[in-house]
Amino acid sequence: MTRTMRTPEEIAALFTEKFGGELGEVTVKEWAEGVKKTPIRSVWIRVSRDVFKDAVRCLVDIDYPHLGVISGADMGDEVELLYHMMIYFGERGQEINVTLAVPLPKSDLRIPTISDIIPGAVYSEREKQEMLGIEVVDIPDSRRLFLPPDFPENVYPWRKDETGIREDMIKELWAVGRPTGRPAPPVAPKEEKKKEESATAGETPEQTEPAEPQKPPAAPEPEEVKNDE
Repeated sequence: MTRTMRTPEEIAALFTEKFGGELGEVTVKEWAEGVKKTPIRSVWIRVSRDVFKDAVRCLVDIDYPHLGVISGADMGDEVELLYHMMIYFGERGQEINVTLAVPLPKSDLRIPTISDIIPGAVYSEREKQEMLGIEVVDIPDSRRLFLPPDFPENVYPWRKDETGIREDMIKELWAVGRPTGRPAPPVAPKEEKKKEESATAGETPEQTEPAEPQKPPAAPEPEEVKNDE
């Protein structure tokens, strides 16, 4: 199937026309990186939860996106989720990073799953549930992904409010001294460095110094010729 290539500006205009007042900030940025000045193009769209899933479908209609990760941050009164995606993936120099930012009020931290559109999203959705306390509606697998089974309920490590990590759960590893009464482990002495092997095969370390050049054998003195008397 032939891809229809659009510019970041065209994508931003398409979303603005389709969703209008349901969008917040829409930003287009382009820059170059590296010695080869590889072009980097991005579109940042803040979208309301009500049309979020339709916005993902709209992106699929443009070009099926590669989902990198879903990140999130506690912004105080709300939690903001960032869906980092890329379209035209594999088209060197033509890829466009598209980020859909979805603010959720802490009084109602729910968002629909997009795993029915992008199946791999379920893993990052599970992480947001356990780390930020988000409820992903209709997620096919709601098990924890990173936290152990005995981790306390209603405690979310990425939250900055009263539901975040408690003081009694923090262990200052730098302040933990070495247990007393435990013998120090034995340390084997370091071996002396071996002398470098000689470049000449079979030469012993004592022979590593260059030998004096041998003198050529002296020519035999000519025999004395006796005249017959």
